[in-house]
Amino acid sequence: MMRRNLCAGLALFTAGVLGFAAASAFADDASAPAPVYTLPSGTPRYIRAAIEDPARTPEQRARDFNRKPAELLIMSGIRPGHTVVEFASFGQYFTTFLADIVGPKGSVYMYDLPYTDKRAGDASRAFVAAHPNAHYQLADYNTLELPQSVDEVFMVLYYHDLFINKIDTASLDARIFKALKPGGVFFVVDHNATPGGDTVETAKKLHRIDPAIIQKEVTAAGFRLDKVSKLLAHPADDHTQIVFSPALRGLTDQTVFVFRKPKG
Repeated sequence: MMRRNLCAGLALFTAGVLGFAAASAFADDASAPAPVYTLPSGTPRYIRAAIEDPARTPEQRARDFNRKPAELLIMSGIRPGHTVVEFASFGQYFTTFLADIVGPKGSVYMYDLPYTDKRAGDASRAFVAAHPNAHYQLADYNTLELPQSVDEVFMVLYYHDLFINKIDTASLDARIFKALKPGGVFFVVDHNATPGGDTVETAKKLHRIDPAIIQKEVTAAGFRLDKVSKLLAHPADDHTQIVFSPALRGLTDQTVFVFRKPKG
């Protein structure tokens, strides 16, 4: 009886080890199909249409499960007819949504730093050629003059890069505040860093930032913090690796901020 139980236990242990190994191999297999992204119930029609747009590439769709675009877009408050600014638009993952949602009566202003032109400029210009409501400009963020009466400003996974590129964040945040309508939203998402480190060195080495730094700087410009979301939290990310590590792609621990310009 004891021998039978021992054999059964060993069999279960072996099956578990093999099953874990198989699951790990599947997770590491780049050819494995991406998990299916399901839109949350109650997603507005205009956001649903943008995400289901057949013009989106398979590469863009493969990122949806981890990036949760519908939830983020709903949180931002973007609507048809809005005027939107996007910093670091290269790649056009979010730009595609923004241009589709605001539609012909809205506008999307895309601002990239000049260093991005070599690898992304042609694609950005092609995007603008195909989207009459989009405007693209290579600009020094330290001197950039923004359009006025803007409804939303998006900065996704790029606030940390401002420090790498020697941008005066206090000045930029103040100009963003000025550009927005009363009640307008500054929507920020970034990779989390461990608190207490040197902000510039952490940005350079890991492409991360302590979310408390973002909150402190942006609220100092006059914004009210409306919402902090852990929608894109990943507790398994210990904040010690660069965000471009293959095992972390799409799985970094991130914080989502909704900052609002007060109405009065």
